[in-house]
Amino acid sequence: MENNNTRRNFLKQTAILSTGTIIGSSLFNTAFASENPLKLENQISELDTLDFQGNYSLPKLPYAYDALEPHIDKMTMEIHYSKHHQAYVTNLNKAIETLDKNLVEHSKSLESIFGKMSKFPEAIRNNGGGHYNHSLFWSLMKPNGGGTPKGKLGDAITATFGSFDEFKKQFSDASMKRFGSGWAWLVVQDGKLVIGSTPNQDNPLMSLRGKGLKGKPVLALDVWEHAYYLKNQNRRADYVASFWNVVNWDAAEALFNS
Repeated sequence: MENNNTRRNFLKQTAILSTGTIIGSSLFNTAFASENPLKLENQISELDTLDFQGNYSLPKLPYAYDALEPHIDKMTMEIHYSKHHQAYVTNLNKAIETLDKNLVEHSKSLESIFGKMSKFPEAIRNNGGGHYNHSLFWSLMKPNGGGTPKGKLGDAITATFGSFDEFKKQFSDASMKRFGSGWAWLVVQDGKLVIGSTPNQDNPLMSLRGKGLKGKPVLALDVWEHAYYLKNQNRRADYVASFWNVVNWDAAEALFNS
C-alpha cells in the first residue's frame, strides 16, 4: 500500500468500474481509483471514493437499477443505492468534520481508518463501514453473472472447501446464521480462504477487539433486511439463493489476486 499522500493524489485521477470493464473517468462520481486503470484488481482495491474536494462520494452504480432483475428487483436497488448508501456517505462526511484534523489528514483512506478503528468514534465505524461495504458489494454483482469461479480463485475454493457446491452451502449458511443485520464474507486470512460474517456495517478490515472475522475481502453479501425485504419479505433464504445468479466472479477473482 502506498503512502497516504501518493494515494490521495491518484484518487483524484479516477476511472469507473462497470460490470468488470473500465468505461470512463470522473473527478466527481467515481467508483474506484487506480494509477493503472487497465488493472481491474487495482480498481477494486481503491474503494475510498473521494470527490475532487476530498470528500467521500457516492460511487457510480456500474449498471442500471433493473439490470439484476429478476434476481434483485429495481425498486430495492434504487432505494438501497440512492437512499441507504447515500446516507452512509453523507453521515461519514459529517462525522469526519467533527474529528481532529490531524487525525483525519493522516487517516483519510478508509482502509487506514479501519486499521486504527479503536481511535475513531462509532459514527465513523458505522458509516465508513457502510460506505466501503456497499461500494464493494455493487462491484461484486453484475447482469448475467453467477456460474462458477474460474482461475486461481476457483482452484482455491475447490482446494479449501472440497467443491464449489460445498462452498456455496457454507457461505449461504453464514448468511442465514448472521443474527439481525450484517454481512457474509469470503476472505483471505493468513493465506487461506475463510467464510464468516460481521454484524451491522463492520467488515474484516477493521481492527476491533475480540475474535471478529479478519482478512482481505473477496466476496461480500449484504444481509440487512433493506437489501431484500421489498421483494422477499422475511425470506432471506430466497434472497441468498438469488445472489448466486448475479455474482461477478471476475471482480472476486481480481480481489483474490490483488
